[in-house]
Amino acid sequence: MATPCHIIVEGNPAILYASRNGTPAKVLPRLNRFLEIFAEERETAGEYCDTPECLLAQVVVRFGFEICEDDFSNLRVGIQYHRDVEYLYSIASDYTITVWQPEAQYRQNPSQGLQACRQVASEVMAENAKVTGLRASDR
Repeated sequence: MATPCHIIVEGNPAILYASRNGTPAKVLPRLNRFLEIFAEERETAGEYCDTPECLLAQVVVRFGFEICEDDFSNLRVGIQYHRDVEYLYSIASDYTITVWQPEAQYRQNPSQGLQACRQVASEVMAENAKVTGLRASDR
């Protein structure tokens, strides 16, 4: 199953699009682990300048490498929301992830972005955590 998704970083207008492997069960364990490392590296280095730009770049390089499984043709960065995505992952400035699913109005006009999506219920997130082996503290 393809399951396209977007990854959005707060404060950065660019949007990552992956045309497959975008289910929470695939994305969340990897993205949470990556964000934990990214936050530690930023803290250790004392780097806080340009964090949204740096974060998106590293999501593309580091996280993209894992999610693409050596086929980078399904990974793109742009400023347009894609109509076909099943999930949108929004990364806040505190590195928390919110998962969204498009509603009918998003499908009609994807440029509405997260405003035309509904947040995935925490129960769904908890169920995906069980499937992937995430601990509650990892979410």
